[in-house]
Amino acid sequence: MAKQDELVFLPLGGVGEIGMNLALYGYGPPDHRQWIMVDCGVTFPGPDLPGVDLVLPDIRYLASERKSLKAIFITHAHEDHYGALADLWPGLNVPVYASAFTAGLLEAKRNFEKSAIGEIPVTLFTAGDTVNAGPFSVEGVAVNHSIPEPMSLVIRTPLGNVIHTGDWKIDHEPSLGPLTDETRFRQLGDEGVLALMCDSTNALRDGVSPSEKDVSESLRKIIENAEGRVAVTTFSSNVGRIRTVAEAAEAEGREVLLLGSSLKRVVDVSRDIGLMEGIKPFISEDEYGYIPRDKVVVILTGSQGESRAALAKLSRDEMRNVALASGDIVVFSSRAIPGNEKAIQDIKNGLIEQGVHVITDNEALVHVSGHPRRNELQKMYELTRPKIVVPVHGEATHLTAHKELAEQSGISIVPRVRNGDILRLAPGPVEVIDEAPHGRIYKDGALIGDFDEMGIGERKKLSYVGHVAVNVVIDSRYDIVGDPDLVAIGLPVYDDEGDEMEDTLYDAAVGAIESIPRARRKDLDLLQESVRRAIRAAANQTWGKKPVVTVFVTKV
Repeated sequence: MAKQDELVFLPLGGVGEIGMNLALYGYGPPDHRQWIMVDCGVTFPGPDLPGVDLVLPDIRYLASERKSLKAIFITHAHEDHYGALADLWPGLNVPVYASAFTAGLLEAKRNFEKSAIGEIPVTLFTAGDTVNAGPFSVEGVAVNHSIPEPMSLVIRTPLGNVIHTGDWKIDHEPSLGPLTDETRFRQLGDEGVLALMCDSTNALRDGVSPSEKDVSESLRKIIENAEGRVAVTTFSSNVGRIRTVAEAAEAEGREVLLLGSSLKRVVDVSRDIGLMEGIKPFISEDEYGYIPRDKVVVILTGSQGESRAALAKLSRDEMRNVALASGDIVVFSSRAIPGNEKAIQDIKNGLIEQGVHVITDNEALVHVSGHPRRNELQKMYELTRPKIVVPVHGEATHLTAHKELAEQSGISIVPRVRNGDILRLAPGPVEVIDEAPHGRIYKDGALIGDFDEMGIGERKKLSYVGHVAVNVVIDSRYDIVGDPDLVAIGLPVYDDEGDEMEDTLYDAAVGAIESIPRARRKDLDLLQESVRRAIRAAANQTWGKKPVVTVFVTKV
């Protein structure tokens, strides 16, 4: 080991926010580090990003480090941990290690989206496997979470061992394994753990997460006691929950219908790798209408209020072959991701208007989080006995609560880290030693770029104030030829006096041209700017807002 070698941690997403998880570990001297990446996730846009489909981590820092990146490891197949891989991998082109379920979902998603990106070569990697990547030796450790085949990673280096937990919880009776391997974590603690990079999502919640077994029993009772149809919406990746509902339905003599393309992809992949054994085939939408109401259960997408998802369409009664009726039940077997509350409530209101009874986790134990509460976090400290705890996966409030808990639990080194911070873990003082370029890029249709490149700022303006386009033709004497063409999009039809807005703006455009002496009209840029300003002023006077205005001046 060279004297100047360092072990550093660099999050480019997921630390200071929920979602978009991407972490880098670097080893070597500052000017010649070798790197591995853990996870490559997305987050989803809110209404402040009109037209954007996905938000991805900005990895421009890796542009200069690309040759030093040795591998990518994916802890599990939730979108916030693997959803950016297909878009970002072509610029990296390094080995990817992931479970069979993750690899299957990645391929199914690529086929569904008809992606132009070629197949990403994935080497299957699961709990118990070890891979060498440059100076790193990476071992998978089984944990329980709300998706098949999740794992934590033990990252061994010449300067110490790091545990990257990924998403996890301790559930001794899950509906779908694996169990969190407490024995292995205790062995790792015996071996020596330099740093624990640990999930903070539920660091504000006391106690221990309820078991998935309790949720299963609650869902079974709801289906057993229902007199009409039961529809259950959950995260499409929660295969254990899907199995639970299907088994409960079968026990009550009910058929099961799946609605939602992402749900069907997950089930197809799960069948391929043996996770749906014992579950009989699901019915088709065409069969739904011929089955008595008390003999059917629907499992569907849309738990987060997505307007195009199956549940939203049902709430608007827009599906051709499937509908709900008064007395039916819809169970939200999920939690509301922050920011989605209004959309979810709109769907609930639509269902209630139809006479549907809505059950959430406020009324019954129909969902449990896949993340550790405070007692589980303390259990992980006890098992692994790390010198350093680094809170990750969470917003500031979660990270701060986790930091306080770790310090109260006797961990002496709990650094404050946010996206872009380069944290030195060893040797010497544990501290942030530099900041790397970081941020967000945006997927909009088939294109990816930053905020300005994708025109998002201008699009936001247009969504508030609309657009006016004007075409003016002038002759060789700089007189107007014919009538200028004017089109207003997204503006009120009438002004404050009841006149058509386009007529008001037209008069302003013509007046601006006529107010300029003919000799000065030779300056076409002046003419163009004068018309633009006049239209914005006229709109502001009558409407109180200034639209985006585009003026074309053509001389013939």
